[in-house]
Amino acid sequence: MATILVTGGTGTLGRQVVDRLRTDEHHVRVLSRGSQPYTVDLRDDDSRALDAALKGVDVIVHCASSVRGGDDRAAAHLVESAIRARIPHLVHISIVGVDRLPLGYHRTKRIVERVIEDSGLGWTIVRTTQFHDHVLRMLEGATKLPVAALLPAQVSLQPIGSAEVASWVADLAARPPAGRVPDLGGPEVRTVRELADAYLRATGHKRRVVAMPLFGKAYAGYRQGHQLTPERAVGKETFEDFLATRKL
Repeated sequence: MATILVTGGTGTLGRQVVDRLRTDEHHVRVLSRGSQPYTVDLRDDDSRALDAALKGVDVIVHCASSVRGGDDRAAAHLVESAIRARIPHLVHISIVGVDRLPLGYHRTKRIVERVIEDSGLGWTIVRTTQFHDHVLRMLEGATKLPVAALLPAQVSLQPIGSAEVASWVADLAARPPAGRVPDLGGPEVRTVRELADAYLRATGHKRRVVAMPLFGKAYAGYRQGHQLTPERAVGKETFEDFLATRKL
């Protein structure tokens, strides 16, 4: 079995990738800012610790990411160390729409893709739609007000189960480098209003849902559906299925 290092291996996706790889009897190393013995913040230029973590590794699965910024810097450090270690395969998980939605986080994720594509390493990149977990956090925040839930108007999402994505990613890590592979999308394209109604039904909360029109290029991109991949609705778990497994 291969020795596979998972960056961000304690996060929403990363820990499930780790579990799946271990179930498949791979040797797994978890690299994150808070896990021993491979404690590395990729945004820092700590080449000695990173080189040590990558010694003897066959595949890197790059799940680490931060909305606070620095993903481009982290990717550059990871790729530099991977080149020194002659890693034959780097798998990266990206987001549907990174090349079409003018958001700072998405622009950075596209830079990360380019860093990997131009690295000279063997690589696989797969883009996914938003995880159910992320949609749930958005709706939890939107319904904190006691009377109304304020949500963006005319926006749809295509949430997908993170466990399903983890299985696909683990399979990709066990295969040869494949370049840019087809996107992964959830089973249904749903309006934000529909998702909010499902959440309110599941929790029993009583809120009036208010659709707020927003402005700007990013919002226009969301209205046009750049975050969606309906032709790749390969996920099985619906948002209601996901909610049924949670303690809300």
